[in-house]
This record gives sequence, C-alpha cells and structure tokens, in this order.
Amino acid sequence: MFPRALGERGKTVLALALCGAFVGVVACGGGGERQDAEEPSGEFPVEVSAAQFPTRQRLAETSDLELTIENIGEEQIPDLAVTICLDDCQADGSFSLRSDQPGLANPNRPVWILEQDYPKLLEPGTSRKELDKAPSAGAEAAQTNTFSFGPMAPGDEITPVWRVTPVQGGTYTVHYKLAAGLTGKAKATTADGSPAEGSFVVTISTKPPQATVKPNGDIEIEE
Repeated sequence: MFPRALGERGKTVLALALCGAFVGVVACGGGGERQDAEEPSGEFPVEVSAAQFPTRQRLAETSDLELTIENIGEEQIPDLAVTICLDDCQADGSFSLRSDQPGLANPNRPVWILEQDYPKLLEPGTSRKELDKAPSAGAEAAQTNTFSFGPMAPGDEITPVWRVTPVQGGTYTVHYKLAAGLTGKAKATTADGSPAEGSFVVTISTKPPQATVKPNGDIEIEE
C-alpha cells in the first residue's frame, strides 16, 4: 500500500515514476514492444559499384570518401546504414582511433575531421563544388560511427560522400560496412550472400608538397 501521507495526487506521481523506471523492459499497462520489433529479419542484396578514397593523402588536404550503392534485391531495404571505422574499429567515431595512453579524459583521437553537414548525397549532374551547397544526408545513428540513409526501393542507387581532412600522419585501414537496418536483424549482403563491406589502406604524409615552376610558367606539384 502507498503511505497515507502521499494522498491521491502523490499516489499518481509515484505510480508514474515507477512506470518510467521500467520503460524499455515492459511497457506500463501491458507487455512492451522491443525497439527492433518493426525491423524485418533477413538478407538484402546490395552492390557497391564504386568505392573511392585517395590512398595517398597529405595533412590538411581535404579528400572525399565516396560509395555508390544500389539495391539489387527485390525488396525494399528498411534503412540503409553505413558504418565507417579505422583499423581495429574500437574507437567511438567514424574517422578516429582509440588511444591506450592512460589518463586521457577522451581516448578517441581523430585521424580525419569530417566536414560540417557531411555526409551528403551526390546527385547525377552535381559537381563537387555544388555538393557543398547540398543538404546534409546520412543521419548519425546512436552508434557513433554509423550513418543512416533511410529506406531504398529495389533498383534505387545512392552515392553518399564523406568529405574529410586528415589531421594525423601515418598509414591506416579505413573500413566500411553496410547494413539494411540499425538493429542487426536486416543484413546487407552482396549478390553471393557475403557481407557487404570493404576497406582502403591510406597513407597520410606529413611532408609539405614540393612545388616546381616549369619554364612555361606552370606549377608542378610533386606527389
């Protein structure tokens, strides 16, 4: 029984508080519904027809990571999601590494900085300069290195672009992994049933570029 000192209003407040404490386990007033209840289980075939990211880069020089993804299946993809991570994929952040150095308030260290409002979708006929004016796409999911692009009908194709600037030299493996939903029930696969994923091995140089002026006045940048 509720203590008499609570009164009727107090009983109502306490009941609501207790109800809220159990949200996510059992819905108040009856059996709850899991967060992933609406995501269908199964495999959804996709094709990554193009995957581009420069394998040699320099500090502070901006580059684009670009994927062209098509739904080659016969069903709608519930929510196309792309996860990007570096090396062992232990960091919180798509273009970061996790440092083992003790005493750090935040052990996640960025290797690339993702430009504001990216990723964006590269539409047919849109130049890269025009892409800066396009709206943001790929909402960041609760998983900090995963981006959600929404449903894709059969035959649909999208080209998400991540514009990044390297801030740390070295050689890194950039992994990308596709999913058909955010809870793990809907899986994105290739045509043969393999996981839809890939990687780039990228070296970021800390040396400044060497410029040479040719006799005709042209400037040649040494790669």
